[in-house]
Amino acid sequence: MQLRHLNPAAAWLAARVELARVRYGADEFMAGPPDPEAYADPAAHGNRRLLWLDGLVSNISESFVTSFIYPFVMALGATNGQIGAMSALTNLGAALGLMPGARLAERCNRKPVAVLTGGVAARLLLLVLAILPLLLKPSAAIYAIIAVVALRSMAGQLGYPAWSALVADLVPRAIRGRYFSARNIGLAIAALLFTPLAGRIIELGGGVPGYQVAMGIAGLVGFGATAIFARIKEPPRPLVAEAPAEKAGPGRLLTLLRSAPRFTAFTGVAFIWNLALMIAGPFFSVYLVRDLGASPTLIGILAAVNSLGNMMGQRVWGRLNDRRGAAWVMRVTGLAIPVVPLAWSLAPGPWWLLPVEWLSGFLWAGYGLASFNLLLSLAPEAQRPRFTAIYQMSVFGSAFVGPLLGSVLANALTIRPLLWISTAGRLIASLLFLFTVRADTESGRSVAVVTNPKSA
Repeated sequence: MQLRHLNPAAAWLAARVELARVRYGADEFMAGPPDPEAYADPAAHGNRRLLWLDGLVSNISESFVTSFIYPFVMALGATNGQIGAMSALTNLGAALGLMPGARLAERCNRKPVAVLTGGVAARLLLLVLAILPLLLKPSAAIYAIIAVVALRSMAGQLGYPAWSALVADLVPRAIRGRYFSARNIGLAIAALLFTPLAGRIIELGGGVPGYQVAMGIAGLVGFGATAIFARIKEPPRPLVAEAPAEKAGPGRLLTLLRSAPRFTAFTGVAFIWNLALMIAGPFFSVYLVRDLGASPTLIGILAAVNSLGNMMGQRVWGRLNDRRGAAWVMRVTGLAIPVVPLAWSLAPGPWWLLPVEWLSGFLWAGYGLASFNLLLSLAPEAQRPRFTAIYQMSVFGSAFVGPLLGSVLANALTIRPLLWISTAGRLIASLLFLFTVRADTESGRSVAVVTNPKSA
């Protein structure tokens, strides 16, 4: 080809066309495919793009926290009992925030609730975590960090019902699988790139100061995500019949659960599943550091490999979610996930966990995506914030009990038997899900049919 004969104007036009195609593809990836339900609202497309960006920046922030909060208190000298108490109180704080959060979501504009709780308060508390070791002795700092982490969890869950109800209105049902798989890929990319960086920063910082720097970075980056989310234009609430106001109480809760038996079965299985998870959950980091000798850098690498598996799984499970239904995806991934803690218990060293963490990320990509979509489908639309709060309270209730039981068993049996107990519990919960909820695919969405609610 003789380049001198090319028309510069034609070449420039071709380049612009190709750039437009790339921009269109990126925009569709971030905002989801076009959907007729969304055409009535011209802001819907931009809202979903902002929600995607919010997830990306939020997970950059969380990459400096999630894998390192337990090693942080371990560096200060925390015991197994204190780590178990930290996990339990974190989940108790979350549970305590949910029902007030549901009332706020039902009575107030949802976006301000989400912004002020998880967006502002929770991220201010990250900055508090960064300075606590400067103000207190290590023994006192451990308890202060436990309290602040519990408060942060409460603040986040105070806004969760409002956030979930808002997200359900921002993303039409027909494209939820593809949209959230793409959004979760963004989250996985953030963790893949920034968790190893966080581990390296911590290691270069030398112990506790390195963790303080990481928490400070997390808080500052998190406020960037808050600014992005604040730009979302809240859509009007859907026109559905509102439930009559009734006094809260055990009787009212039972009435709500009886009114939605499919949701009740799903929530019951989730309680058992999360109890099995959290018996061992807080102690994976302890086992990795104390038993297998992993450094902060290696912790970050393992988290990045997990994110790589998650990113690869999102596209696979997102399409399957839309074709086969969320319950089908949960059945398949739920039966496979018990392999993960079993493999951890058999690993002779931390580097052996690289393929295990890839598999974990791949499977949890599907389970998390399907679980969220199934929750949105099963929660009655008129009271979605309240039912979402009930589900989350069940999850956090089991996550409060699990670490307390796990800390007792860890001291009595060591951590490796905990991993075996968690394996058995996850398998039992998966079998319960298999026999109580079956998937039926209709118009690309999942419908759960409970065959025997009492067995859940």
